[in-house]
Amino acid sequence: MFEALAKVEDESSWQSMVSVLERQIFDFLGYQWAPILANFIHIIIVILGLFGTIQYRPRYITGYAVWLVLWVTWNVFVICFYLEAGDLSKETDLILTFNISMHRSWWMENGPGCTVTSVTPAPDWAPEDHRYITVSGCFLEYQYIEVAHSSLQIFLALAGFIYACYVVKCITEEEDSFDFIGGFDSYGYQGPQKTSHLQLQPMYMSK
Repeated sequence: MFEALAKVEDESSWQSMVSVLERQIFDFLGYQWAPILANFIHIIIVILGLFGTIQYRPRYITGYAVWLVLWVTWNVFVICFYLEAGDLSKETDLILTFNISMHRSWWMENGPGCTVTSVTPAPDWAPEDHRYITVSGCFLEYQYIEVAHSSLQIFLALAGFIYACYVVKCITEEEDSFDFIGGFDSYGYQGPQKTSHLQLQPMYMSK
């Protein structure tokens, strides 16, 4: 039973890692430094979670579960950012690039069906190392592609969180039951005592 759960947890972790690696590639292409950093941390934590599952280390799995809560929070923020919830604006805010560049999502120019047209002359406020363009004809706007990526990560994280909590519960119960039946951790192990078959006779010494 436990081995089957561990296998399911491993598969869920691998699916999460593959999807994050795919996302990391496009974030690199779009110079999205904040998502790049978050994705890198997530990959490291997933590896630790896999190690904890394989080696039956509940502390590693618990840390993985705690990180998944933060990961869901981050992806909810990304969704709110691209949908411009509250005062957020995907056009003017440069949060995802740490305000060090004006790059946008790679999907903005390379989305399905998108046609990119350079605008000349560029406005005076445009940086010299950036080109001023217009994008039209997209079958799906880039913000919805980013929202879909984050939604997938939330779904995988929730599934991983449930499995991680259940695996930790199974490991803890197995350790408790082992201690209850007299495991080596609860009682000091004593090897079998050898009994002597020699019969001792009293010895008298003459003065």
